[in-house]
Parts: sequence; structure tokens; C-alpha cells
Amino acid sequence: MSLQKALNQYQQINAHEAISGASPHRLIQMLMEGVVERIAVAKGAMQRGDIAQKGLSIGKAISIVGGLSDSLNLEVDSDIPANLDSLYGYVVECLMTANAKNDEAKLDEALAIIKTIKSGWDEIAAEAV
Repeated sequence: MSLQKALNQYQQINAHEAISGASPHRLIQMLMEGVVERIAVAKGAMQRGDIAQKGLSIGKAISIVGGLSDSLNLEVDSDIPANLDSLYGYVVECLMTANAKNDEAKLDEALAIIKTIKSGWDEIAAEAV
């Protein structure tokens, strides 16, 4: 077994353990962290001219944002879920534009929005503790 394969296996086991023991709030935090990470990888790939990695990372980020959007409870008597849904939709648009036009500014815009949402979400956890 190669070192890289062993490392990947170890990371998958650790990720599975982290997910299985996480609260719903922590799961959302982990998804947001995943989006931030994928956007950073996409930006690095864009700067290096690695089109395949850029597309793969942006695709994963879009998929995670879709999961975040799907997790919203739009039945709640509040504007917050609908507003988040709109923001997530806009983030997806930014990511698609960034991918199609090699637009670093659109990646930065998507990243800033996700970080702002994540900051608020993290604050909820801090207040609960």
C-alpha cells in the first residue's frame, strides 16, 4: 500500500468518526469549512493554470453549497432560511462564473459570503456554550 493511499484511508476513517459523532450544528460547520477549503484549492489551481483541479474543486464546492441549501427548513416562520437560500444560490452563481471565466474575483466573492455566513453560524455555537 502506498503512503498516499494509506493517508487517504486514514483521513476517510477520521472524517467518518468526526461526522458520526457530530451534532447537527457541527455538521453544518463542517460543510461550510469544506466549501471554504474547496474554494481555496480552486483558487490555487486557477492561479497555477490547473484547469482540471479548478473544475473539480469548484464542482465539489457547488455540491456542498447545494447540500447546505437543501438542509434549510423553509417552513419556519422566519425570513432567515429564505435569505440563506438566496445567498447560497448566489454563491453557486459566483462559483459557476468563476469556473467558466477563470474569474478569481468571483471566487473571492463566493468565499467572502460563505465566511460571513459561517461566522454567524459559529457565533451561535459560541453562545450556546
